[in-house]
Amino acid sequence: MKTPPIPLEEAQSLLLELVKPLGTETLGVDDALGRYLAKPLAARRTQPSADLSAMDGYAVAGNGPWRIVGESRCGAPFDGSLTSDQAARISTGAIMPRGADAVLLQEDAAREGDTLSANDRPHARHIRRRGFDFAEGDTLLHAGSRIGAAAIALARSGGHATLEVGTMPRLALLEGGDELASDPSQCTEHQIPASNAAMLRAMASHVPCSVAVEDPIPDRIDALVEAFERHSDADLLVVSGGASVGDHDLVRPALERAGAQIAFWRVAMKPGKPLMVAQRDRQLVLGLPGNPVSSFVTGLHFMLPAVRKLAGAAHPVAKPLLLPLAEELAGGGPRREFLRARWDGEALHPLGQQDSSALEALAGADALIDRPIDGERLRAGSLVPAYWIGNGAFA
Repeated sequence: MKTPPIPLEEAQSLLLELVKPLGTETLGVDDALGRYLAKPLAARRTQPSADLSAMDGYAVAGNGPWRIVGESRCGAPFDGSLTSDQAARISTGAIMPRGADAVLLQEDAAREGDTLSANDRPHARHIRRRGFDFAEGDTLLHAGSRIGAAAIALARSGGHATLEVGTMPRLALLEGGDELASDPSQCTEHQIPASNAAMLRAMASHVPCSVAVEDPIPDRIDALVEAFERHSDADLLVVSGGASVGDHDLVRPALERAGAQIAFWRVAMKPGKPLMVAQRDRQLVLGLPGNPVSSFVTGLHFMLPAVRKLAGAAHPVAKPLLLPLAEELAGGGPRREFLRARWDGEALHPLGQQDSSALEALAGADALIDRPIDGERLRAGSLVPAYWIGNGAFA
């Protein structure tokens, strides 16, 4: 009896159970962009390290009027203490003088020589208190979190010049088929331009990995086995095309001849049903469908999570957003579907063309609507789970 396809979340869990994060390495904090933190990052200093003014104006003590006795600038704090009815000129970000209890805003101040009075009362709320952002010893970032631009600034502010991050995985991308032409400008009538490996490589450029790609592999088991051997050092080997059950779908027998063990095959999703997952010694192998949209969707849900976990991500599986529909959406069918949709700035428009070979619709889509099995008909304005793919959003 044929084994039924596996539900998506179960298949992702089975895949990630096979994936073991690689080792770690230490990088300069500025070079860690896009990597995953290997261990929790604790602050080595307090930020801010002293009470600071949040505005331009005057640091004051007491109720005024005040006598101006100096100035506090960024990098040049006031050297001394304020006593009652004294004030110091202060800049945004400058250290509050000792004894000061409020800041009088520049626009609320009236000054004649060294005498200062207020058109509105000064406020303590204009003071950024020491440690309001974080204190020494606080956890700034958790293990497995992705290092983005703000995280680099946070790590630097926390006193870190280097970061320990997950090692970058090695990814190999292959595509098979006698019909594939490696040069899209030199394509005969019986050929189609090879595009899946290039597409998957572009997707993988948003996650930390090195990528090896080669020309399309002919539809021969021995050619596939030789290609597998050439990339035996890859942590993740992804083969697009040939993962189904046709006479020329040779990935499964080639993997078995190369010594791989099939972990599972076929996932209950559309497009992307004939997905194959195998292990070959320490190497993980994904066999993706050859239709480009199927390859894209399975790359999104399986290739990228595998790379993320290898690289040390705490949460490797992307989560959908809840976005409104711009128009009515028909009820779902017997398979879970991922529908291409365009975002108009306010709502999603499901595209009319949903064929798994149609690249123009894929390139014009901003999101994939996650449509459940036998999902009910939805009215315009209904919120639907959707995976954002616009502008290469795969990190």
